[in-house]
Amino acid sequence: MIISKNATVLFQGDSITDCGRDREKDTLGSGYPSLVAAMVGSKYPHLGIKFINRGISGNRAKDLCERWDKDCIDLKPDVLSILIGINDTWRRYDSNDPTSADEYYENYKQILSKTREKLGDIPIIIMEPFVLPCPQDRISWREDLDPKIQKTRQLAREFGCIYIPLDGIFAQNSIVVEPTFWAADGVHPSPQGHALIARHWMDAAGC
Repeated sequence: MIISKNATVLFQGDSITDCGRDREKDTLGSGYPSLVAAMVGSKYPHLGIKFINRGISGNRAKDLCERWDKDCIDLKPDVLSILIGINDTWRRYDSNDPTSADEYYENYKQILSKTREKLGDIPIIIMEPFVLPCPQDRISWREDLDPKIQKTRQLAREFGCIYIPLDGIFAQNSIVVEPTFWAADGVHPSPQGHALIARHWMDAAGC
């Protein structure tokens, strides 16, 4: 297991990670971070692991760059988990504000480089952004998202990160049941979708 005694685990990302967390009370929200904290905490109560959620709805990779010192480096996590990228695609379609795959790569690389520089060789879990084919217009998003997924995989290789291929995982599980079961809008997971993420997160972390 990559999480040691008295470790701090930090979840970073957008609305999928945020999931309604109370910023004033510093809660974990109702998504996969809360599920991971509950399951890991119940399995290893003697380890005293601390879980922090700093996901912010609507964020893109460039937004993580702007707040990385305050919302990551200063928190000194022992394990870092990142899920970012779908808004780098979504804003192209709902706001005519695209982010190229190269821009996404450079922004993501900036936060990973700073993390390695300031926090050393801590375990970093990268989860790839994903979209399910529901509603129908999400299918066209693949043109924009697929190159970003390739960039995410490249970054995981370059920085020696643990990688969770969420897009493939959701695609595989959408063969068994309709994609809307996992995420009604193709992006924001259902409770079952969050549980699926949590299960694979725990597997990747050796929990």
